[in-house]
Amino acid sequence: MRLRKLLLPLLALPIAVGGCGVLGLGSPAATPGAAASATPIAGDSWLVVASGSATPSPVPSVAGSRSPILPPVSFPPVAPDCAEDWTVSPLLIPLEVVPGVGKLTVTWPRQYNSTYRITAVKQPLIGGRQPDYTWQQVAAGTGCTVTATISGLKKGVPYIVWLDAPDTGHERDGTRHPYSGRSGVVYPL
Repeated sequence: MRLRKLLLPLLALPIAVGGCGVLGLGSPAATPGAAASATPIAGDSWLVVASGSATPSPVPSVAGSRSPILPPVSFPPVAPDCAEDWTVSPLLIPLEVVPGVGKLTVTWPRQYNSTYRITAVKQPLIGGRQPDYTWQQVAAGTGCTVTATISGLKKGVPYIVWLDAPDTGHERDGTRHPYSGRSGVVYPL
């Protein structure tokens, strides 16, 4: 019984691979080497060569120029307070601080109709508990920039101005718009 299970697949394998030609039942033309010839039969050429003439090189014309690809674009007039080109980083809102006598005038680009708050933080080192900041609320306004003045500052004391914009919103991917800014060290006059 075991021999029959082994012998039957071994006998069926050559028939399955070779077909009827293994048993000699096929036509003589189907046997390998029966109709083979040493000379190939000529067919159509696969390489087509057409005679022609060379194309002349282009010559630039002096009379005119190419028509533009895009139509001319005109931009709306820029408001006077929008003339400055602000570089807004994805992290900080840029600030421009102008020192005055006992005050600092701070200007920044308005963004996303947010309300703002600013403060001037003294920079000398203070040991222990740090003093609380006095935030000044600033409305967004309608122009391209927002300007606020921080007064009551001491002459010759280094300050850094901080800006906070808590209502700036989010991008489509969920990241927040720039919502804070800071200046370098500035000294009131």
